[in-house]
Amino acid sequence: MTPLDYEYLQKLLKDRSGLLLSSDKQYLIESRLLPLARKAGLSSIGELVQKIKSGSEALTVDVVEAMTTNETFFFRDKIPFENVRDIVLPQLLKARANRRSIRIWCAAASTGQEPYSLAMILKEALPPGWRAEIVATDLSLEVLEKAKSGMYSQFEVQRGLPIQMLVKHFKQVGDVWQLNPDIRAMVRYQQTNLLQDFSHFGVFDIIFCRNVLIYFDQATKVDVFNRLQRVTEPDGYLFLGAAETVIGLTDAFRAAPDLRGVYMPNPVRSSPPLAPALGQAKALVRN
Repeated sequence: MTPLDYEYLQKLLKDRSGLLLSSDKQYLIESRLLPLARKAGLSSIGELVQKIKSGSEALTVDVVEAMTTNETFFFRDKIPFENVRDIVLPQLLKARANRRSIRIWCAAASTGQEPYSLAMILKEALPPGWRAEIVATDLSLEVLEKAKSGMYSQFEVQRGLPIQMLVKHFKQVGDVWQLNPDIRAMVRYQQTNLLQDFSHFGVFDIIFCRNVLIYFDQATKVDVFNRLQRVTEPDGYLFLGAAETVIGLTDAFRAAPDLRGVYMPNPVRSSPPLAPALGQAKALVRN
C-alpha cells in the first residue's frame, strides 16, 4: 500500500464515517481490507483503492463497514447498565409517571448486545402498563442484520451475560442461543450515520453513544454532541464510553451528579427541543 493509497483511505473513512486514522494505523487497514480485496478478486490494497476510485459504491460501503465494525458484548463495562437500572430508571419512572413511557437510543448498536442488554433491564424493571421503545442504529448493515436475528454463539452469551438472564430470556437453537421474541420486539433497528441528521428520531430519555466518538476528531465530536443535545429530553441522560467526555469540548451537556461517564443537557439549549418523531414505530407494552 502506497502512502497515497493510505491517504485516500484516510479521507474516505473520515468523510463517510467520521473515523480518524492516524498515520501509524496502516497495519489496521491491511488486516481488515486485504481479506476484503481478495474476496473481490483483487490482489492488493492498491487495486482496491483503484476499484473504489472507478466508482464502485458497493465496494466503498464494504470498506467503510469493515473498518468501523467494533467489538461489543452484553452489559459491557457493567457499571453503565447498573446505573440505568439502579439510579436513572427509578428517577425517570417518577418523572414520566403521567406519560408512562421510556425512549432509549443506542447510537452505535453493532451486533445488538447493548440494546438487548437495556431491553432486558426494562423488561424486568418497568411497571405493568408502561411503554418502552429502544431505537438501535449503526452505520453497518451487516451488523444490524445479525442484531435483528437475536442469535448469539455460546462464546457471545458467555461474555457479560448473567446466567439467570440467559435462562430467562434466551432459547437454545442448535449450537446458538436466540433471544425471546418479546425482548427482540422491544428494539427497532435502523441504519444511521452519526455524521448525518438524526433529528427525525425525535427525543429520548436515555442515549447510549458509547465507544464511538473516541474515533472522531474534535470538530466532529462537537458537532455530534450539539446535535445529540437537541434529541435528549431536558432531564434525560447521555451515556459515553470510559475514554469519552464532553468536558472541554462543548457546554451542550454537563456531568450528571455522581454518575461517571453520564451527562445531562445544560438547562439553556442552543436551539428549541424537537417534538417526538411522527410515525415512529409503536412502542411495546410490557406484560
